[in-house]
Amino acid sequence: MTTKPSIQTIAVLGAGTMGNGIAHVAARSGFRVLLCDLQQSFLDRGLATIEKNLAREVAKEKLTAEQAEEARSRIVPTLDRESLASADLAIEAATEKFEVKSALFRELDRILRPEAILASNTSSISITKLAALTKRPAQVIGMHFFNPVPMMQLVEVIRGLQTSQQTFDAVHALATAMGKTPVEVNDAAGFVSNRVLMPLINEAIFAVMEGVATPEAVDKVFQLGMAHPMGPLTLADFIGLDVCLDIMRVLEEGIGDPKYRPCPLLIRMVDAGWLGRKSGRGFYTYT
Repeated sequence: MTTKPSIQTIAVLGAGTMGNGIAHVAARSGFRVLLCDLQQSFLDRGLATIEKNLAREVAKEKLTAEQAEEARSRIVPTLDRESLASADLAIEAATEKFEVKSALFRELDRILRPEAILASNTSSISITKLAALTKRPAQVIGMHFFNPVPMMQLVEVIRGLQTSQQTFDAVHALATAMGKTPVEVNDAAGFVSNRVLMPLINEAIFAVMEGVATPEAVDKVFQLGMAHPMGPLTLADFIGLDVCLDIMRVLEEGIGDPKYRPCPLLIRMVDAGWLGRKSGRGFYTYT
């Protein structure tokens, strides 16, 4: 039997797609959540998404209306990072840029109690490098959730070189208490998920660029031939082409193998602002 971790209050940095999903799942699982972002409008949008998703779970009879209300009441929105000092663990869910995450980790290291754990929801950036920026490297770890967080079962729990067994055990127990299935992964560029997935997406983009097939044809091959629920280019649009490009660059730099170079078409599309679903245009057009 898995024991509930000693963690009671979780700070979530970023109320965007991943952050509000993590906050939703943590609050639904009985944890107090401090949801922090830079602007009130970002918090308002994140909270509206959480309320909509909780209502959907009530409609599907996964939660009662009372349970949904209790979950929402556990989420405390804040613009003040200093107010996160009471958190037992902070999960950073900011944009996939090392300079952004490194600045956050330095600040969280200053604000949180010495025994608190710092976790990153990064999908590719080195936990070891982030840990080295802090005075608590043994308490730094990766918690890579998957989108949409309330539905997706997996959490990659990533050990940095310095991560202690005590930190790993606490975060493994936390992920389980949040209703997720934690999978242990050692720190390497892209971990397991994106080290395998992103080169697949990148190669699919090369196939389009080189005129091998249309995006529709590439996706149909994977849906009908490999039983993928969506093709790699539809998935790329869903993830965000800018995110795909950032991860390919992390892989290229971190592993140093030219097979990870981003496809020129991917670079051009990001330069054009064609980022996928969120911008209305990627490999497909969205209304």
